[in-house]
Amino acid sequence: MTGSLAARATQRLRGLWSRATEAAVRGRAMPVSLATATVVTTVLAVWLGFQVQEQRAEEQRRQDILAAARQSALNFTSLDHRHYKQDSENVLKGATGDFKKEFAAQTAELTKLVAANKSVSEGQVLEAGITRADDSTARVLVVADSKVTNTASPEGQARTYRLQLDLVHEGGRWLTSNVEFVG
Repeated sequence: MTGSLAARATQRLRGLWSRATEAAVRGRAMPVSLATATVVTTVLAVWLGFQVQEQRAEEQRRQDILAAARQSALNFTSLDHRHYKQDSENVLKGATGDFKKEFAAQTAELTKLVAANKSVSEGQVLEAGITRADDSTARVLVVADSKVTNTASPEGQARTYRLQLDLVHEGGRWLTSNVEFVG
């Protein structure tokens, strides 16, 4: 009997030990699970924060591109013989590259032509949309209307322009590098 009592006691001790070990593991498992969940939640929150920040930066970049394209198109379609020098300077301020060189080269001739015809063009941008963009370049399609008056048409003529503007990011600004009349 003594042997079987000892065997039973040993089994009981082993059972108690096993249950105590399981309880201890469960007790430690809970804090480990909470710590793991906290770390995962924190990493996820930081990642989501960066995603939101990137989306906001992307949206701001898109708005900057559209604003620059709209202003460039407005400057390009709004020219008045009475202050053509200032109007042409506005076009050049938003220009770069070949477009700036070509427009600057034609300014003297255009000044004479606009003054001789007493031309006034009042532009209005109706729509603008980005067709492609990356960190340093963009292409924007712009629809603009203008009312053009001159000596040949004192009552004015309505004109609609469909422009494709190529822009480049230089010195923290979006500048027009090319303008094409499309469709």
